[in-house]
Amino acid sequence: MADYSIIDHRMKSATGEPPAARLVLIVLALSFLAVFLFVPLAAVLAGALRDGLSAYFKALAEPDSLAAIRLTLFAAAIAVPLNLVFGVAAAWAIAKFDFAGKSVLTALIDLPFAVSPVISGLIYVLLFGLQGTLGPWLAERDIKIVFAVPGIVLATVFVSFPFVARELIPLMQEQGAEEEEAARVLGASGFQTFWRVTLPNVKWGLLYGIILCNARAMGEFGAVSVVSGHIRGSTNTLPLHAEILYNEYNFSAAFAVASLLVLLALATLAAKKLVEWKSRQSAGEPG
Repeated sequence: MADYSIIDHRMKSATGEPPAARLVLIVLALSFLAVFLFVPLAAVLAGALRDGLSAYFKALAEPDSLAAIRLTLFAAAIAVPLNLVFGVAAAWAIAKFDFAGKSVLTALIDLPFAVSPVISGLIYVLLFGLQGTLGPWLAERDIKIVFAVPGIVLATVFVSFPFVARELIPLMQEQGAEEEEAARVLGASGFQTFWRVTLPNVKWGLLYGIILCNARAMGEFGAVSVVSGHIRGSTNTLPLHAEILYNEYNFSAAFAVASLLVLLALATLAAKKLVEWKSRQSAGEPG
């Protein structure tokens, strides 16, 4: 008869790490996070509060800062719903149906991950700028895309559109189409099937994708920088406004504006962990 205690001990020794190795790995991971994450975040918050709370709120209440906040929220308020609709439609089509061009659509969804944001912004300039392909036609009709709010919205939509779709596609593929097919057999319409069967099954993945999409939309720098024109009080988002203040050696105001993005990142992380916890709870997994 086999000695299962010996077998179990050998399996643990083969797959486990010595305590010293685990300690070294933990120290290395924490050191890396301290150098590249915790220290920069602490430096931003310390710089923002260096001159006191009154100076901090004064920097945020300046007209240019308020305009940057409004524009950032406006761009995200348009980009996130558009990407939500696109992501759900694309994920449902890719996961539930077979059609010509399916692999092409899947590859195109990953395009913003493969293309530099600066290059994507440059593409919009080449299309909609005064010297671009559509520039003269737009100028004749007094329509401004580049160096105006529409260009910022377009760039924001482009860099953030994969997040919802990329969260939902593997989730829908894992669940299969059996429940939707059963609902259709029972007489449910397409909308009823989506609303009562598909959506409840992917609600936590959908919320997770929305959180990531919103964080990317509000924090985007490269693509927006190219198409904005850096017009103060008009086309500067929060990241661009922080850069301008820093280049002007107005460090306290620059860190104050940057601290809003830090708080956004922390809120995004907290929301992300909450959604992951709720998802595990709904699946019956331990927290």
